[in-house]
Amino acid sequence: MPTFPPLKNDLLLRTARGETTDRTPVWMMRQAGRYLPEYRAIREDHDFFEVVETPELAAEVTIQPVERFPLDGAIIFSDIMVVPEALGLTVEMVSGQGPTFPEPLATPDDLDRLVDPNIDAALGHVFDALTRTRHELEGRVPLIGFAGAPWTLMAYMVEGGGSKSYRHARAWLYRHPEAAKDLLRRTTDVVVDYLIGQVEAGAQMLQVFDSWAGLHGPDTFRTFCYPYLDEVASRVKSACPEVPLVVFAKNAHYALDALADTDYDVISLDWSMDPEAARETVGDRAVLQGNLDPCALYAPPDALRRHVQHMLAGFGPHHHIANLGHGMLPDHDPEHARVFVDTVHEQSEQMRTV
Repeated sequence: MPTFPPLKNDLLLRTARGETTDRTPVWMMRQAGRYLPEYRAIREDHDFFEVVETPELAAEVTIQPVERFPLDGAIIFSDIMVVPEALGLTVEMVSGQGPTFPEPLATPDDLDRLVDPNIDAALGHVFDALTRTRHELEGRVPLIGFAGAPWTLMAYMVEGGGSKSYRHARAWLYRHPEAAKDLLRRTTDVVVDYLIGQVEAGAQMLQVFDSWAGLHGPDTFRTFCYPYLDEVASRVKSACPEVPLVVFAKNAHYALDALADTDYDVISLDWSMDPEAARETVGDRAVLQGNLDPCALYAPPDALRRHVQHMLAGFGPHHHIANLGHGMLPDHDPEHARVFVDTVHEQSEQMRTV
């Protein structure tokens, strides 16, 4: 593994491991992106996937919010769609639509189009970006890597893009259950190797995004979602026991108890989840992360501070990583992001000293 500068701020990692800290660490999902004018300036000359696939640009964009705000972590600028691309599918980022698959997996026969990728060849640009970013951060904060969860990736690969219902992907669970499991298994293998590769390249914490976990009911979650989330955690943790793992299963309220029994160190909550109820369910089995409604950042600064204080009070004195309940939005005011970050630091320090 490469040699990197010593870490100066390990607050995020210590909290993720359940250690006592003097304040709450904070970072934001999608903290590098469209709401920052410096990011938009780069995008004037480079399309989205060009930034993702160019390590110098990905590193620059990853570090932009760390230069602007006193964050406790940097998350590599990439996209969960690099895994479907590695599996041999074409993905386009269409303005106003998001990721789009010109040729989605329409039937089980289409699984024959998938390839077994050479991870270093297919995803080496992400590994190079991680290594470069880790050096350029100079130990200021930990670097977070990530991947999409098998079910969420399957949902996109079958549906062909974003959808309110993901009815085509969900139909596979009933019409083609064995083919669905085959696709999930193959995707799981790539996700595991990809996450381990990220650690070897310099990632110090990993998050698995299961953005569409909430599309399941409890039964299909247990069959088509949970086993693969669990396997990702157990295999990655076996290879990289020192690296904290975070799982974000959006809208899957019923899944908290099961997720707390996996090897994930941290469970991230979306804004619809009550922190006190989540803590009662999870107990001391995992650290919690989240979960301010991203739209709270549209509030005036004084009101935003009150919302952040209310969020912190809900998580209480337990180990907690402050974050949003989903990602930053394109028209967020960067100065409101600063209010969020500063308020977490100030208020959590006060709570620790009371």
